This record gives sequence, structure tokens and C-alpha cells, in this order.
Amino acid sequence: MTKITAIIPTLNEEVHIAAAIESVSFADEIIVIDSFSKDKTLEIAERCNVKIIKRKFDDFSTQKNFAINQAKYPWIYILDADERVTHEVEKEILQAVKHPKEYVGFYVRRSFYFCGKRVYYSGFQRDKVIRLFLKDHCKYNGLVHEKIMTKGRIGFFKNKIDHFSYRNYDHYISKMNHYGAIRAKELHSNGKKVNLFHVLIKPPVRFCIHFFIRLGFLDGFTGFLIAKTQAYGVLTRYIKLWLLNNGIKE
Repeated sequence: MTKITAIIPTLNEEVHIAAAIESVSFADEIIVIDSFSKDKTLEIAERCNVKIIKRKFDDFSTQKNFAINQAKYPWIYILDADERVTHEVEKEILQAVKHPKEYVGFYVRRSFYFCGKRVYYSGFQRDKVIRLFLKDHCKYNGLVHEKIMTKGRIGFFKNKIDHFSYRNYDHYISKMNHYGAIRAKELHSNGKKVNLFHVLIKPPVRFCIHFFIRLGFLDGFTGFLIAKTQAYGVLTRYIKLWLLNNGIKE
């Protein structure tokens, strides 16, 4: 059977790392690529007998592509530390690498959890990502919310993995700030300027998309928080871009 390398990018993931590693224990090699965590992430990972690579974070795509190049085996399974591979998906993964049927990668859908509560709508009902792929046929592209560029057919798994993306509201805000800063740098490098449309119109439009169009109201107050924070993330992005454009340090 063709062998698998599982890759887990980390930064201060002591809450998640042990469970994440356990959920990909079926892999023949596990790599944790860490951006110099300041908590106990690496201490916990070392006890799990995995390969650890320390690398300064520049952007999500470059970090993951670097780890992929260190992998021993042709099939790669990328796992965010806040994701868990269920037993049903594990069976599909092992079957897929044994009989790939000309596929070079596979989408997997995710069950989204916010502060420990399952979210069914708010835009996450169709959430899917490519997680299993052949490293010679796929490459990450994009600084934030990176996507895999593929050369070949992509299949779908029937079952879902669990995604415990935000532990609490403060964690959600901190991630929006982090993503906003990276996206602002990308826009700045492309010469993008900020106008009133970006700060007055785009944030409320994002709220409406998540709360109404993507049915966030069906998730109740949780859906409201998600929509509100998504709007905040858009506003943060353009505030940070304005600061960069004007040479102002935060």
C-alpha cells in the first residue's frame, strides 16, 4: 500500500496538538512544522514521537509547501491542529491511497464547531478543503485562506472531519486580526488603495452575507457572532492596509 505523510502546521497549539496527532496516527510519517510556539506545543509533540520542523512563519502557503518538500512519502494529508480525522474519514483515506482511481487529491467536508458548539449554517454548511493529495501534483498558493493548485482530477470523501476552529470569542478575534494583517500585506504589495467603500460598505455586506444569505440566523446568537466577527475581519483588513499605505506602525 502507498504510504502517507501527515503534516500539521502549528503555532501555540498546546490545546489541540496531542488530539490532532492522535487523529492521524494511521499515517506512516507525521511532521509537525512549528512557527516557534511559545507554549507547550513542541513539548507535547516531542512526547508523541513525531518529526518536528521549526521554521519562521512567512505565509500559510510557503509554510505548507516547505513541509511538503520534507515529506518522505508521495501521499500527503494536511491537518490543521484544530481538525480531527474521524474514523470514517480514516477508512476513506486508506482506501483512496490504495485505489486512487486516477485522482491526485481529495476534498473532505468539515463539521464546524464554534466555542465547542456545532454550527450548521453561517456559510459553513458547504465547507470543504483538499486535505489528501499527491505531493508531485499539488501545490499551495495564496497568503491567507490558501488553496491547492492541482494537476489532475480531484475526488470527494463522503464523510466529514471535525473542525474546532475557535475555542472562544477572543480566539476568534485574534485569528481575524492575524488573517487581516496577512491579507493587508498582500494587498499592499499589489498596490491596493483604501477608499470609503472598503470601510463603510464591505463590512456590513459581509455581515449580511453570513447572517442572511448563508443562513447564519438559523444558528441563533452564535450565527450573529460569526457574522459580526466576519464583518470585523473585513474592516480590520482595510484599516491595516491603510496603515501600511501611509507608513504608520501599529
